[in-house]
Amino acid sequence: MHPLIGFLIAVGLFAIGLYGVLTRRNAVLQLAAAELMLGGVHLVLVTADLVHNAYTGQSFALFIVVIAAAEVGVGLALILNLWRERATIDTDDLPEEPPHDAGSGR
Repeated sequence: MHPLIGFLIAVGLFAIGLYGVLTRRNAVLQLAAAELMLGGVHLVLVTADLVHNAYTGQSFALFIVVIAAAEVGVGLALILNLWRERATIDTDDLPEEPPHDAGSGR
């Protein structure tokens, strides 16, 4: 397989993910689009690793998998908290500033 194919697929994944993050209003869909972007970066690292025969791309790809798992855990926790407080996960309906009584100790 020619490395250009891997790079083109990675650019496509990243572009689809970027489009999803910029256009979707649902926080869960934005999180899924961010995962697509990470998948594109993952594919670039693995393809570059195959081109240069250096094993650093594989180790970076492993870190990306770990970071993606942590991102999903934290992101879903934030979305669940948002749902509990506001009863919506639509990012357009969120106020510009946080509520005044949130953790202020007043």
